[in-house]
Amino acid sequence: MTERGATLGPGATIGILGGGQLGRMLSVAASRLGFRCHVYEPAANPPAADVAHRTFTAPYEDHEALAQFAKGVDVITYEFENVPTAALDLLESIVPIRPNRRALAISQDRLSEKAFLRDLGLATAPFAPVDRAADLDAALADIGMPAILKTRRLGYDGKGQARITAADQAGAALAAMAGAPAILEGFVTFSHEVSVIAARGLDGRVACYDPGENVHRDGILHTTTVPARLSMAQQTDAVILAGRILNALDYVGVMGVELFVTPAGLVVNEIAPRVHNSGHWTQNGCVIDQFEQHIRAVAGWPLGDGSRHSDIEMLNLIGEDVARVPELAGRADTAIHLYGKAEARPGRKMGHVNRRLPQPLNAPPMSPRGR
Repeated sequence: MTERGATLGPGATIGILGGGQLGRMLSVAASRLGFRCHVYEPAANPPAADVAHRTFTAPYEDHEALAQFAKGVDVITYEFENVPTAALDLLESIVPIRPNRRALAISQDRLSEKAFLRDLGLATAPFAPVDRAADLDAALADIGMPAILKTRRLGYDGKGQARITAADQAGAALAAMAGAPAILEGFVTFSHEVSVIAARGLDGRVACYDPGENVHRDGILHTTTVPARLSMAQQTDAVILAGRILNALDYVGVMGVELFVTPAGLVVNEIAPRVHNSGHWTQNGCVIDQFEQHIRAVAGWPLGDGSRHSDIEMLNLIGEDVARVPELAGRADTAIHLYGKAEARPGRKMGHVNRRLPQPLNAPPMSPRGR
């Protein structure tokens, strides 16, 4: 094992908490740089197990397994946010965790996340904590409707949320939270959503990819298209605010920052302290994709050049969409990325494809990144 803060050389081992598709693609990127990956995942036969050097299958409450995992790696990173605090306490006592615990703590709680962004001076949707019916009534009176009630912790791809468009829906929305602490957020009028995939190295350098434009279906990301419909000023604002977030957290690694584009400016929807679904386009649009960038950062290497060399549309393959693979494989300028999941279920991400878009005539040169 290496000392904290040291740069890792080829042959070092990176630990990944979570063995889903993001862990799988991180492991592939790490292997290209000469690293080994150990994955810790409670579920049996996770996608990352196919490509990782070693997989630990144990619950996060198994402190003996956690300690064994930590003692065999040089740094730990993660592919999802909801790792129990007790597990993180034990792991961090043995080996560095990157990105750091503060970033995890903030992102694990929607109320903490919104308050952090507000305190940075960034625009967010109006919000209020909700623990009981009286809180919800007061929040609705203050924020108005339509609004959306969300669990403060857990919840993803549209889960753990209930829309409120009329006062008589409040009771059912609160019941849907099943007693979990919640947050009410006001609706934001926006033309479209974009996301910035940003990275910060151990040396404090920040590099951002071009913003991508996101389209969701049933609460799940459907496509990300790059370039997004943004003015040059909006692109600059998006990159600058992402850098502000990374620097405020003393962050190391890749982060996804989701933004609403509104007439009054950019509004931060949420942050994800990890590689992000909306950054998959970088695998075929850049020389250094988001997965290699993250590995470079957590290993203490210099960040790579995130310049975009191609316009890309990323399409998620959800559930039975994976049956389209034979047809998609026959299309020109289309790269297929499958996650090795055996069963296609509704709402389950089975893979994605990146399609290179034709360059428009007289297109301006693509902007370099690495701010």
